[in-house]
Amino acid sequence: MTLELDHVQVAIGEGSEAACDAFYVTLLGFEIVTKPPVLARRGGRWYQRGPVTLHLGVDPQFRPARKAHVALRVGDYDDLMVRLEGAGVATRPDEHLEGTRRCYVDDPVGNRMELIDANSLR
Repeated sequence: MTLELDHVQVAIGEGSEAACDAFYVTLLGFEIVTKPPVLARRGGRWYQRGPVTLHLGVDPQFRPARKAHVALRVGDYDDLMVRLEGAGVATRPDEHLEGTRRCYVDDPVGNRMELIDANSLR
């Protein structure tokens, strides 16, 4: 049996789609995927970049994920760090995995995200 990850969904608060677009589209390079009309009424957003699909779902009782997180391998890690810091996004480098460059950031609603330099070794 073959298993593939189809998508990851993280929660966001109501009305935060535009702020998330500024982060996920403008800074991380995702594209917005049009949701089916029956699902679009719920709010949220779907994003795609290459093989990575990310869904943001509106939760009326939203609380940011501080421990659970999405981890993305990034090919242009140094350029992304410059873009993020230039946009005022705090990066928190983590050096606990020897030979792996990575950091944590928070998306606009406070969800934790790990960014891994795809060119570093594990």
